[in-house]
Amino acid sequence: MMQWPQGARAFVTQTRVARLGTASRKGVPQVVAVCFVVMDDHAYITIDQKPKRPMSKPLKRIRNIIENPAVCLTCDHYEENWDHLGWVMLHGHARITSSGEEHDAAQAALVEKYPQYRAMDIAALPVIAIDIQRVAAWGTLAAP
Repeated sequence: MMQWPQGARAFVTQTRVARLGTASRKGVPQVVAVCFVVMDDHAYITIDQKPKRPMSKPLKRIRNIIENPAVCLTCDHYEENWDHLGWVMLHGHARITSSGEEHDAAQAALVEKYPQYRAMDIAALPVIAIDIQRVAAWGTLAAP
């Protein structure tokens, strides 16, 4: 397993929302807030049921990952008291998984972490799997 900075894994595990940064083949960036779970040295994000969105056209984040798999997932904590600011960045390569043991384990972990997913039929939906290659951290990594 990869070496994480002290406190970074606990910080990430307790964070409820992160920002996923992707870029197109031409380097055009996109950042979107996501629900996620980390298992070992992998982060997972489900492509849940988007209201008013036809499933026939992949989301921009999916299109970006297909064109350019380098991604960054950032977990952060903000307070007006800047002594309590902190963030952890997970850099890696993403891939899309639609079935199999890894996919099913990720979906189960996401449903466990986010009760809102229990009302959605996400089992057959794709998952973004990020193979974490580097972890960077800064600031106060106490529980957010």
